[in-house]
Amino acid sequence: MSRPIIAILRGITPLDAVAVADVLIAAGIDRIEIPLNSPNALDSIEQIVASHGTDALIGAGTVLTPDDVDRVADAGGKLIVSPNFDASVIKKTKSLGLQSWPGVFTPTEALGALAAGADGLKLFPGSMAGPAGLAAMRAVLPAGTLVFAVGGAGPDNFAEWLAVGADGFGLGTAVYVPGMTADDVAKRAEKIVRSYDEAIR
Repeated sequence: MSRPIIAILRGITPLDAVAVADVLIAAGIDRIEIPLNSPNALDSIEQIVASHGTDALIGAGTVLTPDDVDRVADAGGKLIVSPNFDASVIKKTKSLGLQSWPGVFTPTEALGALAAGADGLKLFPGSMAGPAGLAAMRAVLPAGTLVFAVGGAGPDNFAEWLAVGADGFGLGTAVYVPGMTADDVAKRAEKIVRSYDEAIR
């Protein structure tokens, strides 16, 4: 079963990318983001897409420009995640048929991102907004808007975020830090999935 969780593999290298993706997907986390400021990020994306392009959603994070979007698309990525709202990035993403998840923090940014065509919103940093911030924003967002909490959301507080309308999560260091083995990631992924499944019961 797929969960609405994006694994953010910041700092991963092509040497480890496929093995880590293998264990994440096996655990039930089938959305994987390689931030572009990771070493040889596009190579990692290409390799994971070659192995799992049909059974997982693979893409990039820290996508800041339309040119970045082109490079991710050329590598086979289908998911574009940014820390910020930039209409030109969203429009380029959608013109290529990719999923757009811009970072937003205010209602102004959120509504602007939706108007530009975003598929969903990344509430970032979630630790600053908190569940109360999301609850307040939900009052003005169109019904059906997908919001993933990123930064400050994780296995210890899934239920709190879900209660105020979070649709999913982006998890970075809770999933992976550079130097971890695939076995290490597998254990973390299993715990995350277990915690999520308990939170939605």
